[in-house]
Amino acid sequence: MTSQAENARPQATPKVAAGALFVDEQDRVMLVRPTYKSHWDIPGGYVEQGESPLSACVREVYEEIGLHVAIGPLLTVDWAPRPDEGDKVLFIFDGGILTPEQLSTVSFRDGEIAEWAFVADGQLDELTIPRLARRLRATMQARRQSHSAYLEEGALPASA
Repeated sequence: MTSQAENARPQATPKVAAGALFVDEQDRVMLVRPTYKSHWDIPGGYVEQGESPLSACVREVYEEIGLHVAIGPLLTVDWAPRPDEGDKVLFIFDGGILTPEQLSTVSFRDGEIAEWAFVADGQLDELTIPRLARRLRATMQARRQSHSAYLEEGALPASA
């Protein structure tokens, strides 16, 4: 007789990451250029063991761009498995509009970021990878509609 444990399917053990979507007055997205990637990204990073995604977002924003800011509500959660990296769950929170005073204090505290820029929707495909461009567009839409959204591979999934 087989036990339930022997019949159980393996459980997902995804890597979890969290980032902040900051925008300017023209509704452009803040992107940062990491020194260790070939593409631009948003401020954020991996969640550490025992840390919540929101706490990780706050920590990563401070570590990467030197800002202590109030992070707003969750905008999107993206199920984004990668063959080379395994299962991933990515949380994006609303960082809001940064003031000129806040922007003047941006600093690259941990050396992981080389520069930052506000980017219009039309530039996303030039500066980042397709799945991140999709994720950012869906996140901007969620922000405009004042709701959160569940994504798969950066897009709203077809109904199950």
